[in-house]
Amino acid sequence: MTETNRVDADEPFFRALLTPHRSLGRTGFALLMGSLLFAWIVTGAIFLANGAWPVFGFFGLDVIAVYVAFRLNYRAARAREEVSISRTALDIRKVAPSGRAEEHRFNPFWTRFSVARHDEIGITRMAVESRGEEVAIGSFLNPDDRESFAAAFGQALTTARRG
Repeated sequence: MTETNRVDADEPFFRALLTPHRSLGRTGFALLMGSLLFAWIVTGAIFLANGAWPVFGFFGLDVIAVYVAFRLNYRAARAREEVSISRTALDIRKVAPSGRAEEHRFNPFWTRFSVARHDEIGITRMAVESRGEEVAIGSFLNPDDRESFAAAFGQALTTARRG
């Protein structure tokens, strides 16, 4: 085998970047927080004028709780999984929200792609298994994205095996 053929065999022909879906972007978040702050100030002013000052503080705590919940949610959205397949390797790189990376390498010929399905929901779990090691992938994807990824990934794994 020449060096050129070895390089071609190691070149990934399938790549996927899996990221959690977030329906509210930065602009939507700013608008939501702005409207919550406005509602808090207006409602709080009414309660303050009527002498119910503790209500003003409790409304403020609600706004802070919503802000903290969204910030934690956006932090969790930094997680991602990078999947690539070449003729000689199946690589999975999982990056946690903290930035800590975990890498797994499999031989596509000895790898099994397992999919768990539920009648009503669809795919509930996907994993790559090989020689006693199992790596779950795409756990944060929605059901439609799991279906499309599973189809594309399964086809790519079959292609790798055929050479």
